Amino acid sequence: MYFTGIVNMLIESNAAGIECDYSPKELTAFTKNGFPARSMSRRIDGACPNVVNPIAIWEIKEYYNTTTFGSRVADGVYETQLDGYEVAEVVRSLGISVKHCLMIDDYFTWWVKGRSYLCLVCDLLHMGFVTEVIFGAVVLKRMPELVNDWKKELQGRNR
Repeated sequence: MYFTGIVNMLIESNAAGIECDYSPKELTAFTKNGFPARSMSRRIDGACPNVVNPIAIWEIKEYYNTTTFGSRVADGVYETQLDGYEVAEVVRSLGISVKHCLMIDDYFTWWVKGRSYLCLVCDLLHMGFVTEVIFGAVVLKRMPELVNDWKKELQGRNR
């Protein structure tokens, strides 16, 4: 969970007091006028500010030291696709804005063994099932920018 630790530290160091859930133990839920309207099928890796009406959710896929290529990466891509479908449904039916970010790491897994799955990740981005895909060390620059965007959105929501 090396990459997960880096992502979480970057979020925390830039959050400046906003709440984030780095390891949700429950399903993400959305409400409309204070009543439950939708819940997601699986737990995500993180949510801002929490799993009830988040403005952003994220998933982290890190697969190190893979010597053979099995279904684990395929399952990870499928999970992201399922989450993306559900987020798209929330946006469409409830009019709630939710950013769905995916962070992936390990050159060998994605570029050498699983390039076809990397293409599927790009398809998810183009289909709008993820808002953003961040690769490896790019999180060092991009995560602080995303967290600042989340802070602005939360400030606007609280006005």
